[in-house]
Amino acid sequence: MTECLRVSLRFIIQFRDSMLSIKNISKSYIQRGIVLNKLSLEVTEGDFIAIMGPSGSGKSTLLNIIGLLDKPDNGDISFRGASIGDFSDNQSAAYRSKNIGFVFQEHLLLPHLTASENIFLPLLAVKYSSEEYSAKEKHLVDLMEKTGISGLKDKFPFQISGGEAQRVALVRALANSPSILLADEPTGSLDAGNAKILADLLLEVNKEFSITIILATHSVELANKAVKAMRLADGKLIV
Repeated sequence: MTECLRVSLRFIIQFRDSMLSIKNISKSYIQRGIVLNKLSLEVTEGDFIAIMGPSGSGKSTLLNIIGLLDKPDNGDISFRGASIGDFSDNQSAAYRSKNIGFVFQEHLLLPHLTASENIFLPLLAVKYSSEEYSAKEKHLVDLMEKTGISGLKDKFPFQISGGEAQRVALVRALANSPSILLADEPTGSLDAGNAKILADLLLEVNKEFSITIILATHSVELANKAVKAMRLADGKLIV
């Protein structure tokens, strides 16, 4: 093999695996001081990363920056080789709609919509052809079946349990087939049984659909499901 071919192959492999690169980002708040301190993180396609740390350590801040809900004071964020840290509000919204799914500690379902209406709602944020929309709908119906919530499709959030609502929120987060699922304490408000169900579903989603998952959690059990576990302390990630 020639040296030129070796270099080309290395470039192809690196490009294929590279997804998200965070370099030396910092973030501080007047009330809290420095939260993230020259933090760096490399994420490859299909990663399942758990970030642990006490309340106030900056886990949510980091996820919000990755999802472009917040901006770092300095540092660089790149997604698949392109810098995204200076995106405008419209560019950030488009980036989130196409690439990011969110699951929070509270399910944040709209109370006046049924479970299925909550799940299909993100499809309205993206312009799909009729064929694409039909395929998305079928995919979501399949996901509802897989996650055991198909029987809840006509129920409102107040009519279902917390664990069921969180599974609805998970399927909703997958509506637009995101590249990255950001989960912020997704089992924090669940009992042990429902927490295990959701943790197993996250692992299944990661393996079956190759969706990259980055989650913040206090739960050692949930962190143990991840391929990579890190701790956020003093503004930096520790492996």
